[in-house]
Amino acid sequence: MFSNIGVVGAGAMGTAISQTVCDNTQNVLLYARREELVESINEAHVNKDYFPNIRLQDNIMAINDLNKLKDAEVIFLTLPSSTIREVTRKLRDIISDNCVLVSTAKGLEKKSKKRMTEVIEEEIGRPAAVLSGPNIASEMVERTFSSATIACKNNQYLEKVKKALSTSKFKVSASCDVVGVEYCGVIKNVIAISQGICEGMKINDNARFSVFTKTYNETKNLIKKFGGDPNTVDDYCGFGDIITASTLNVSRNHTLGVLYGQKIVIDEKASGVLFEGKNTIIIMKDLCTKYNIECATVDFTYDVIIDRFNPKRAFEKFWKKL
Repeated sequence: MFSNIGVVGAGAMGTAISQTVCDNTQNVLLYARREELVESINEAHVNKDYFPNIRLQDNIMAINDLNKLKDAEVIFLTLPSSTIREVTRKLRDIISDNCVLVSTAKGLEKKSKKRMTEVIEEEIGRPAAVLSGPNIASEMVERTFSSATIACKNNQYLEKVKKALSTSKFKVSASCDVVGVEYCGVIKNVIAISQGICEGMKINDNARFSVFTKTYNETKNLIKKFGGDPNTVDDYCGFGDIITASTLNVSRNHTLGVLYGQKIVIDEKASGVLFEGKNTIIIMKDLCTKYNIECATVDFTYDVIIDRFNPKRAFEKFWKKL
């Protein structure tokens, strides 16, 4: 039993992680930036912004001061990839030497093109862990049956994170393939968008799942090229997460693809909705160019989302590469 587990980010996934780990610790410290949300969680035991009808467990305490995480033994960073470095830098002088930071972000740092564990390790000087899987926050927050893959270079840290997460309903697969697990989450965003585009265009199911077969195999090839184990794609972080994001409407990136497939362009600043996959497409295109890697899925999504090609013409070009 842990004394304190921290969660930074009181959005849907942060709240869901808090509900998941609460049986394994005396206290869950859930950090939120807005004081009014902190007060709401502590007074009513609900996150009114995300799950107003679900009561949170009694040992979940919201905070809006990162210094209160000084005694946390494990901290989950449920944040967009664009903010991971900034927040980790703030935590560096607060957390103990034995605290393990766990990233749940499924993206790459835009400027450096680095994975999140690489970013965290640069800032705190020791390995970080990653959590990735077919995790639907609205299901996790209700403490239903769920699963995820975790990975870390340090076996002691890996066991610590597994102990923090594992329950009778939350199944955890532990891996030492940090590169593979992280890139599964990254590439999954691109696949979800590609499948969404096909759905938005009303491509027939046979063609759509033929495309899916191509993209799944390309995922294995990309991970191998980037130094990971292609077999990791068969774990929860790979197959499970790819299926979830590519076929269910809970995925923002899938939704983004559907809209672009219908020739509807989204103004992200006006909508206030962050699509992690849009930046991912740009970064993956750059990486494929840099390392001379052929990836039809990346090319297809880049053509439609970034260059705004006609989806039908982009698909016909994609189809020739199958």
